[in-house]
Amino acid sequence: MLMLANEDVEGAEFASTLDSICREGAKRMLAAELEAEVAEYVSAFSDDLNEEGHRLVVRNGHHNARTVTTAAGALEVRAPRVNDKRVDSETGERHRFVSKVLPPWCRKSPKVVEVLPLLYLHGLSTGDFTDALGAYFGSAAGLSASVISRRGSQARWRKINGPELVALVRAGARFEKGVLVESCEEEVAA
Repeated sequence: MLMLANEDVEGAEFASTLDSICREGAKRMLAAELEAEVAEYVSAFSDDLNEEGHRLVVRNGHHNARTVTTAAGALEVRAPRVNDKRVDSETGERHRFVSKVLPPWCRKSPKVVEVLPLLYLHGLSTGDFTDALGAYFGSAAGLSASVISRRGSQARWRKINGPELVALVRAGARFEKGVLVESCEEEVAA
């Protein structure tokens, strides 16, 4: 894996993978954009006061962390919270801040959701998915069918030990030289 080293840090060895740097940068940019969006919303209603002179729209900490899947990978995000005490005169319901950058229901970026049907359409099961991945990662990403198939076979050929081994042996799995060769699901399907 490609590693980057920063020699400017004295006395400390700093090394990180390119992917983790991209993920951390994306996480910081998303957090900054969410903070800016909330600051703009709160400042837009800073003149709205209640009878006691307190602001009706204020910041109120952060929501619980949630994971959002993006093109940069899975990011853990803590969106800022807004306490909006303004009431709609027609319905009697309180106004509510909803982020346009990261709505409450969003767990995957639209780009990630968009590529999944393309993978199916271009034949993920047949190995002909370079067109779909090219649309997502760019044509120069170097993601051919052989590269992805090799990664899949490497993931299947991992050593299993400990509690996983006991559970699989009880379920009827077959091993050769410590590697899972045939699982119980394959026997049932045959």
